[in-house]
Amino acid sequence: MTTTAAHTAAGSGVSEAELEAGRRAYELDRKHVFHSWSAQEQIKPMTVIRAEGSYVWDGEGNRLLDFSSQLVNTNIGHQHPKVVAAIQEQAGKLCTIAPQFANDARSEAARLVAELTPGELDKVFFTNGGADAVEHAIRMARLHTGRYKVLSAYRSYHGGTALAVNVTGDPRRIANDYGNAGTVHFHAPFLYRSQFHAATEAEETQRALEHLETTIQLEGADRFAAIILESIPGTAGIMVPPPGYLQGVRELATKYGMMFIADEVMAGFGRSGKWFAIDHFDVVPDLLTFAKGVNSGYVPLGGVAISPEIYATFADRPYPGGLTYSGHPLACAAAVATINAMREERMVEHAADLGETVFGPGLAELAAKHSSIGEVRGVGAFWAIELVKNQQTREPMAAYGGSSPAMNELIAACKSRGLLPFANFNRIHVVPPLNISAEDARAGLAILDEALEATDRHVES
Repeated sequence: MTTTAAHTAAGSGVSEAELEAGRRAYELDRKHVFHSWSAQEQIKPMTVIRAEGSYVWDGEGNRLLDFSSQLVNTNIGHQHPKVVAAIQEQAGKLCTIAPQFANDARSEAARLVAELTPGELDKVFFTNGGADAVEHAIRMARLHTGRYKVLSAYRSYHGGTALAVNVTGDPRRIANDYGNAGTVHFHAPFLYRSQFHAATEAEETQRALEHLETTIQLEGADRFAAIILESIPGTAGIMVPPPGYLQGVRELATKYGMMFIADEVMAGFGRSGKWFAIDHFDVVPDLLTFAKGVNSGYVPLGGVAISPEIYATFADRPYPGGLTYSGHPLACAAAVATINAMREERMVEHAADLGETVFGPGLAELAAKHSSIGEVRGVGAFWAIELVKNQQTREPMAAYGGSSPAMNELIAACKSRGLLPFANFNRIHVVPPLNISAEDARAGLAILDEALEATDRHVES
């Protein structure tokens, strides 16, 4: 008997009016909407007509368990009543105001963020999302140091705007990369596919740090304004850094006078089982970027948390940057409600517990069972399943930067059973809302268990 979280329209309480609205939405989408990262005539976007908690309903009225948190941003799930109410209340009081004016929503959101960030990152510059947070963090580092170059890792993602996509290390950068953005890429640790012929985490850390320092020296140690790293890389594969690596990066940044920017856009706000992923490593960066989970994307918001040293640069010197919607009241009210709800409902602790008691053990069982799984890795509610054609050669089930019939079959098998997955290249990421119930989390893993038969059929001996 097939395990499924799906329900047909007849049994899910979806009305005919909702279905008709969904059909109309799809028709207009195909006529007028230009989609990101897509060949426009080759896509058939899924229509979503309703969402609640850990579930979404598609245009046919089927209910799907959201194991993607959309783009790993709905950390508190869909339509959380406390956040919806806060947005409604704020809209009735002050919908918008220019960023040069103080307002209570932005002030309280900044206070709460500063309360959570590591060290003394107590000043917050609000942006509209993660990409412009990265842009402004790099701009601050460049102005603070008087230098231009920026180091970032291959297998990383930092955003889609001009500078952020050049800092990005995944294939989406390439079409936009003209070699003139001042970015230099290096290999970060990834033991399963080690660039350093390492056999242990200790070797991977040592050799990755040696490679990084050599890159700094060969590229001009006095030319770098910053190094930017995702504390735990997200879209690129959820490769948790081995012990000692981020501490080593912090030391190299200090040694060579560059700013260490921790990109917490995806990994932050509880995703890893701590408020920020960098908290796992006892490291304090000079700048920290955030977005996504700060208010679960209910209203677009991002930001940069700033060290006292960098703040001092702009204490009596104007910072040459700003945004019309910086600290937008609706977005900040949503952030305040989100952070408070996460604390009151202990969502961060719940995510940590899910990682230890459900996802870690459950995914290990799947890895032992399925010949197409090369590795599972992660922490909290932040996990990746690396799919391979052969466990010995570790040949990916899809090429880096692409997909494959096997991966398409797996995604279709998940959806047909009522699971909305997050897929990237040869991986499925297990990244549901942080407040998903243990029961629903196990149900999602059970669906994955069945769906993985699709990739097992493509394993080559």
